[in-house]
Amino acid sequence: MCGIFAYLNYHVPRTRREILEILLKGLRRLEYRGYDSAGVGIDGGNEKQWESNARSIQLIKQQGKVQALDDEINKQQDINMDVEFDVHLGIAHTRWATHGAPSPLNSHPHRSDRNNEFIVIHNGIITNYKDLRKFLESKGYEFESETDTETIAKLVKYMYDNRENNDISFTTLVERVTQQLEGAFALVFKSVHYPGEAVATRRGGPLLIGVKSDHKLSTDHIPILYRSSGKDKQGCATLPRMDQDTCLFPVDDKAVEYYFASDASALIEHTNRVIFLEDDDVAAVSEGRLAFMQKEIFEQPESVVNTMRGRVNFDDNTVTLGGLKDHIKEIQRCRRLILIACGTSYHAGVAVLEELTELPVMVELASDFLDRNTPVFRDDVCFFISQSGETADSLMALRYCKEQGALTVGVTNTVGSSISRETDCGAYTSQFVALIMFALLMCDDRISMQPRRCEIIQGLRILPDLIKEKIKEITYMHSEGILAGELKHGPLALVDKLMPVIMIIMRDHTYVKCQNALQQVVARQGRPIVICDRDDQETINNSSRTIKVPHCVDCLQGVLSVIPLQLLSFHLAVLRGYDVDCPRNLAKSVTVD
Repeated sequence: MCGIFAYLNYHVPRTRREILEILLKGLRRLEYRGYDSAGVGIDGGNEKQWESNARSIQLIKQQGKVQALDDEINKQQDINMDVEFDVHLGIAHTRWATHGAPSPLNSHPHRSDRNNEFIVIHNGIITNYKDLRKFLESKGYEFESETDTETIAKLVKYMYDNRENNDISFTTLVERVTQQLEGAFALVFKSVHYPGEAVATRRGGPLLIGVKSDHKLSTDHIPILYRSSGKDKQGCATLPRMDQDTCLFPVDDKAVEYYFASDASALIEHTNRVIFLEDDDVAAVSEGRLAFMQKEIFEQPESVVNTMRGRVNFDDNTVTLGGLKDHIKEIQRCRRLILIACGTSYHAGVAVLEELTELPVMVELASDFLDRNTPVFRDDVCFFISQSGETADSLMALRYCKEQGALTVGVTNTVGSSISRETDCGAYTSQFVALIMFALLMCDDRISMQPRRCEIIQGLRILPDLIKEKIKEITYMHSEGILAGELKHGPLALVDKLMPVIMIIMRDHTYVKCQNALQQVVARQGRPIVICDRDDQETINNSSRTIKVPHCVDCLQGVLSVIPLQLLSFHLAVLRGYDVDCPRNLAKSVTVD
């Protein structure tokens, strides 16, 4: 059990002496959590510009209680205590030894290298640190302590040294590190490569963030989005996880202070605005803005890459789904495909292409499917689509289909879930893309389908990059999705200049119908926001407000078109002050009937 404390001042001038006093006072509040050694990490240098000083990090550590650290700080001859910092991050730690005897070397913060490029403070225990240390030593990284925590500092340096480009964010580096860690932790990172930035995360260990500002903040609601397990992720590229419209920050770029602590007792004297991080949250402060990852939206390029990794060979246009390989011949001989799901997973089911499978495809809501006692036969194949893999309606429908002798296939994001265990075979992936890969696999031996297969597979290749270029349950605003051809059969009567209308018009086989629908809306004084192909000049010229998306093969276009709707939904919810990740009256996994 250790105590961690960090302080970031943004446009709040503080001398180095004042910063150290704040850090030491925070440690004294936490000293009950550990008192065999303590340490601080601050900006080095004695220049007048804080940016110059932030290019180096000074570590001061000492065995014993916090007072011993205070005495050691007062002995420092090479740092000017009166230098003023307009922006600064300082991190501090008081230790209760778990790995290695109490000593300055084993004290926190721990460093990535002799140049202190990255430093970290940690509360918890990393259970796989020996394996990580062995790997890092094989790569030439030298260790100087006996602790488990030093592997974290070395690992973030390894991630940075092997970055795919120079634009990688501090948040992304930390996320990649935490994906490799096993055990419990609360962490705060500081780096010379990201001056004035702090990244904090936790899993199993407590971590709080206090916010203090005399100015109006952008919102009183903190938009936290919890991350998924991510155990199957590799180190692929991801988008930066910040967006200025969904951060917490003082308006007009005014002064703000952030406090990070493992216990509220260290924050109460500074502020009563406190955020409790949940497991696997990653919070970052950059340019005075506190942001949490918009996981479910911005994770999509990574999710699509992970779904296709090892399954789609773009060089020879082949698809391999290991979970289905023993049953694919049986599926190809089936009478029909039945896709059964609930909620948003139901919409993903429409992605399976009757065009490619040349089989009749039924898409069913799990609850309605059960209520109707829908006839199911032995030569049917039933797909059960669920994000959590625990949805009660889908599970009951699964057991019903198994009783009828049908082959059952699970498509879920959660390995080890009930649906993954009870189905005959399955895949654990991004649902939309997984179903398209299944359709491609079904027609891999049909000569007439090969040109179309190749077109779609090459579309999958560029899909993650296209996503990077670029509503209902979280905004509490009623919305309806209407087919363009159905607009004239009733919904058109609701259109006037006050009715919000969003239209999706893409260059596919429905393009003419969608253009007609656009004219019908405009003729009734509607002012639609049109999501369209960025090269579709006809639609752009005929619309006053457009959101342009990249072009992709038609059956994958929906993946790109839905992202503006997701972001619109997200920002509407934040502007209305709602918790975007915990919609009222709903749950991530509905395990009741």
